[in-house]
Amino acid sequence: MTTDFAATKRQFLLPEGVIYLDGNSLGPLPRGVAERLQTTVADEWGQMLIRGWNTAGWMDMPARVGNRIARLVGAEPGSVVMGDTLSIKVYQALASALELVPGRRVILSDTGNFPSDLYIADGLVRTLGDGHVLKTVAPEAVEDAIDGSVGVVMVTEVDYRTGRRHDMARLAAKAHAHGALLVWDLAHSAGAFPVHLARDGADFAVGCTYKYLNSGPGGPAFIYLAPRHQDAARPALSGWLGHEAPFAFDLDYRPGAGIERMRVGTPPILQLAALDAALDVWNGVDLDDLRARALALQDRFIAAVETACPMLTLATPRDHGQRGSQVSFRHAEGYAIMQALIAEGVIGDFRAPDILRFGITPLYIDEGDIDRAAAILARIMTTGSWDQPQFKARARVT
Repeated sequence: MTTDFAATKRQFLLPEGVIYLDGNSLGPLPRGVAERLQTTVADEWGQMLIRGWNTAGWMDMPARVGNRIARLVGAEPGSVVMGDTLSIKVYQALASALELVPGRRVILSDTGNFPSDLYIADGLVRTLGDGHVLKTVAPEAVEDAIDGSVGVVMVTEVDYRTGRRHDMARLAAKAHAHGALLVWDLAHSAGAFPVHLARDGADFAVGCTYKYLNSGPGGPAFIYLAPRHQDAARPALSGWLGHEAPFAFDLDYRPGAGIERMRVGTPPILQLAALDAALDVWNGVDLDDLRARALALQDRFIAAVETACPMLTLATPRDHGQRGSQVSFRHAEGYAIMQALIAEGVIGDFRAPDILRFGITPLYIDEGDIDRAAAILARIMTTGSWDQPQFKARARVT
């Protein structure tokens, strides 16, 4: 292992006394981000004003930062662009993919997919009408459900609740054999482990950046479009900045070249600046090292919790090949247990109906953090200290 994870941990501003196991929901603050934002606000926006679009390179940021993310997801140069929210990118990818398979009207997904993706797909098929449907099956049944009626397979690679991981290459092969395309949601993959979009035959992929990539709350999303589709895919959202020549102000839309056509509106420059700075943490990080260390830390946490807390049931697959970068346990009082943990400085999160979820992120989590977190959880479970009214009162965000 060549990556110095002690060095990467020093690059994050982590509150004293907190063990942060929720980077799979919102990554912590890298040290260089605040300074970069200050520069962007004061020196670029403050002094350059509108000239910043050219002088500071703001207009090129979506593609430039997209290429930085491309390295982390195994994508070809010039195949990833930034902007907008994940929901918008899901809509773009789904609608564009469906147009590439005329006559196919089925979007296939699974019941473990993030609900927001399913909401977007449901809204799209309602808008399209004409027999378009969203079909969902159990995660384990997706491969068998792919047939000649399916136009697009849309799955989140890692189940947001359990951490179960789909086999991307296997599903791609099955889908393509039946003439379908794939849309992958990498929200719980990008920055969590090596992803191989080009190698494994992905058609479209989308992802957020505020989880494992640490861009901050509301950070911009990205979209991947395989080069083989770039000349044929029509952007479903024909936005100004996806135009071939935005400042020609033509009344008719002409899609831009390559991945540029998947841009929509004005890029969020402050959020992109934060992400650009946050990505510096990845300089010198070997993704295979990251994966090996994440699995070792996960196994350590699972063993400690199962030994001390038999009342918790592991929801995450034991097989390394089927696991993302989180560990989840089930308990009927999972919400209250998690609130008790947070009160003692161990921050994870809860997902209904009964999931305690812990993100294992080696960039800033080490063996000492894992051992202390497991010990605190064991004490909470043994003493029953979670069984108090203040821990059962549901907050708006869980």
